[in-house]
Amino acid sequence: MSNLKRLRLIVIAAVAIACTINYYAMHSAAAAPAALASQIVTTPLKFDRLDPAADRIIPTGAILQRVATGFTWTEGPVWVGDSLFFAEIPSNSIRKWSPTQGVSIWLQPSGYKGSTPYGGREPGTNGMTLDVKGRLTVAGHAQRDVLRFESFDPAQPPTVLVDSYQGRRLSSPNDLVYSSDGSLYFTDPPYGLPTQGDHDPLKQLTVNGVYRIPNALVHKPGAPPDNASLQLLISDLPRPNGIAFSPGEKYLYVNNSEPKKIWMRYTVNPDGSIKDPKLLYDATNDPRAGGPDGMKVDVEGNIYSAGPGGVWIFSPDGKPLATLLIPERVGNLTFGGADRKTLYIAASTSIYRVRLNITGLPLVQTR
Repeated sequence: MSNLKRLRLIVIAAVAIACTINYYAMHSAAAAPAALASQIVTTPLKFDRLDPAADRIIPTGAILQRVATGFTWTEGPVWVGDSLFFAEIPSNSIRKWSPTQGVSIWLQPSGYKGSTPYGGREPGTNGMTLDVKGRLTVAGHAQRDVLRFESFDPAQPPTVLVDSYQGRRLSSPNDLVYSSDGSLYFTDPPYGLPTQGDHDPLKQLTVNGVYRIPNALVHKPGAPPDNASLQLLISDLPRPNGIAFSPGEKYLYVNNSEPKKIWMRYTVNPDGSIKDPKLLYDATNDPRAGGPDGMKVDVEGNIYSAGPGGVWIFSPDGKPLATLLIPERVGNLTFGGADRKTLYIAASTSIYRVRLNITGLPLVQTR
């Protein structure tokens, strides 16, 4: 065979191989969204209608969709662009879910990075939010700090905003929310410690507090923790957990997981401190699985919170309107989608979503 013929055969074979590869690549890409869609489990939403006002919030024929599953304990969901970021605490990771790509690991390890085994059930990070600049801010949980990612490149070192109060290490920051003045409020129960109790050998603080970091927004990237400015706002809740502001930031809501399952409201002073604690609701006697945990608010001031049996919806003054009955114990939730009308729910092994009628409040309000 001449060299010319041999060359022609090689070219023809190369073109055939390239066409075959391109064919399967195109068909695989086209099939990916359909495959992901087939993994979504859709069921009618079950809920307890506790007040007629719930009809304005929950659409007729509302459905509950399980969009991802196979985890151990999901937490801290936050909607970023067109994707959902959430913590998978036992695997010490932050995951990312998108409608087109499904679930991927964004960061692992996300929390505890010690050289010896952690020794507890929750080595990862917990609650997450965004500041007004779009930077991901995270409750470090087992890492015992509050940190901020300066970009969405997980390889870039985060900035630790605080890790101690009056010379003593934080216990395990759990959930957090920004105010419009750039301050950051967060809860600090002991759930991220190895024993999750008040007598854990690692616990240094005697209180399980709610704190404020003034001017967290302007903390310079890479700067040391600004522990000296940290303010203790609440010291009498045994297990403070979810935290959120009302529209206009007149009120700060904080719930408590145990032994009492309660939701509290505090009036916010002009300087960012709080006063006038008021009990909004007490669900201590509800025997269903779950308790007060992650919490968000919609633009009309209605409160959405993890609670016994699923997601509780309260009016702004604490009147129960409905309970969305979720088939797993709920840890946290957030509003997502382009119009913030989709409620994403982190519940034990799965991520769920439900479409609602009212828009969720932005994570950071503007004055």
